[in-house]
Amino acid sequence: MSKAEKYGAELYAALRDRRTLAPLIARDPSLTVDDAYAISLDFLARRRKDGEKVVGKKIGVTSKAVQDMLGVHQPDFGFLTDWMRVGEDISVDGKALIAPRAEAEIAFVLKDSLNGPGVTAADVVAATDYIAPCFEIVDSRIQDWKISIVDTVADNASCGVFVVGDAKADPRELDLPALRVTVTKNGAPLSEGLGSAVQGDPAQAVAWLANTLGAYGVTLDAGDVILSGSLVPLEDAVKGDVFEMTLHGVGTCTARFI
Repeated sequence: MSKAEKYGAELYAALRDRRTLAPLIARDPSLTVDDAYAISLDFLARRRKDGEKVVGKKIGVTSKAVQDMLGVHQPDFGFLTDWMRVGEDISVDGKALIAPRAEAEIAFVLKDSLNGPGVTAADVVAATDYIAPCFEIVDSRIQDWKISIVDTVADNASCGVFVVGDAKADPRELDLPALRVTVTKNGAPLSEGLGSAVQGDPAQAVAWLANTLGAYGVTLDAGDVILSGSLVPLEDAVKGDVFEMTLHGVGTCTARFI
């Protein structure tokens, strides 16, 4: 059994059994990001055998605030499936969430595919049908969120589920780096941030994702939902919590934990 199969099987079992694993890098310090990507693909293949369909991709750990919180100082990347897309009401038990944290993001919904390398921020904007406010609910199958870049990439970029708001806007009509988000938790102000928090421009973050995945033969496809990274520090969530975000000039999104 290869390392990809071994650790992919472990992560898949942890997801289904709602439990955590010791950090992979602590168990095998020789693991590289390329190894982690192979593990992630094996993990995804097992989910696809269950009937899950890929509906998008995500970039994470893009802002300095999140990098400092997690101790991971480069972006990660993963896949989104139809099982991971949820409505405003998020069933913590139904989705077997372990230690969920909420992130306010900008989702890009593509009308054309993007195939790196060589993709630019302008290419991303041209290929985008619309953007929308979004909550990504990150979760980790690694014990106590003690993750390295290898751990988070292997664990599908620590993604749990995601909620895309109903509002839609044309990115060609907006100054994406200047977009402002404000977030409340249980009605109280929590955080705020700008589009520039993610690599200076969320479209640039998506271009990075297209180029990084392109090196592994993976494209961003027409119809894909692309999560461009959190604009604010991530926040722990438990049953009963309600998060609301306003992406000013675009619209709102709600994540309610039940």
